[in-house]
Amino acid sequence: VLSFIIFICYIASLAASFMMAPLLEFLLALFLLFAYASKLNEKFKGVHWPLADFLRCVTAAIIYFAISIAAVSKYNDGASKAAGVFGFVATIVFAIDFYITFNDLVTFLKQGSSDSPEGRKTEDEDSDSDSD
Repeated sequence: VLSFIIFICYIASLAASFMMAPLLEFLLALFLLFAYASKLNEKFKGVHWPLADFLRCVTAAIIYFAISIAAVSKYNDGASKAAGVFGFVATIVFAIDFYITFNDLVTFLKQGSSDSPEGRKTEDEDSDSDSD
């Protein structure tokens, strides 16, 4: 929702050249929402869904921060200022989402490494060295 509001603000402002970033973020968020709601993440195990969500959060936070600074400092119209302020709020929201998703990603990667043959091989080697 916040990405869509920022997109609308950029369309109405002199900083319309920045409208593509919130639009892409909005569409990516809709896709991931649809994927999780329709359980595509359980059907397509080859895609690392937590990693995709993590990368989306990191890039969105960085891009929103950069374009918000540019919109607030370079343009003087109210819509650009509003888009910049909403962009700073979105940066904070995506940073919080980044932290939450990072914890999920670490859990996902630990779970994946224990299921792999390499993970079991090192566990077997550890148990052999403990019995010595």
